[in-house]
Amino acid sequence: MTVFAGQGDARRSMALLWRTADPPQVRPGPRPALSVDLIVTAGISVADAEGMAALSMRAVGERLGRTAMALYTYVPSKSELVDLMYDHALAELPTDYDLAAGWRAAVTAWAEDVWEFYLRHPWMLQVSPARPVLGPNEYVMLETVLRALRGTGLPAGVLRRVVGALTHFVRGAAQTIAETRRAPAETGMSDEEWWYARSALLQEVAPDFADRFPVMTWMDGEGAYRSEDETVPYLEQEARETFAAGLAVFLDGIETAMSRNGAGRTSGRP
Repeated sequence: MTVFAGQGDARRSMALLWRTADPPQVRPGPRPALSVDLIVTAGISVADAEGMAALSMRAVGERLGRTAMALYTYVPSKSELVDLMYDHALAELPTDYDLAAGWRAAVTAWAEDVWEFYLRHPWMLQVSPARPVLGPNEYVMLETVLRALRGTGLPAGVLRRVVGALTHFVRGAAQTIAETRRAPAETGMSDEEWWYARSALLQEVAPDFADRFPVMTWMDGEGAYRSEDETVPYLEQEARETFAAGLAVFLDGIETAMSRNGAGRTSGRP
């Protein structure tokens, strides 16, 4: 499923995100008072444990031992809750990277941290990047990588698009692993069963496979599709290795862009 951010009341959502709204006045009672942060944290716990499809005001209320109606004083609806959860979770990310070793080392560390972050919270990959949340922690995340990449000397317009491409790359790489982990439960078939059931039929349905796909056949002969670590599921290992290789090539491309734009800086390699 795909969820679009920013579907609640714009003024109320932005006030909650940036904490400019006055806290609700709640009468004291025998149970501890709720708060926006408490509700958001509970929502993240629900999504982490059960996925975005299980998220509802009722499910969050049950986790807190309250009814859904008790939450509406603090958070108007699920739409605002998703925005708050997304931005709140981003606060986990590191914001200070050592630039002494160059921009490349810092950006590599940032990308790896963001990638691992998405794998801890795979539900965030279902929140579409088409409409950003515009919360403070989302801006902090972008400011962090922009600060690291500013050392490339690239023009502002180029830098903006480089960061856009980089964030899409990291997100896409994480999404592949997240879906790989989710597939067995949703399909009732392990990765191994799925691959064996289909790849074993290739020779039968495509006896001329080697002639039709000579480069892929060559790569197979060179061991390009063999797993080096049998303790990690093949598809997950494939995605991890693709992420590492793709990130290195992406950063090489930034260095090429630096030369083309006459940035005149060092390569950024340690």
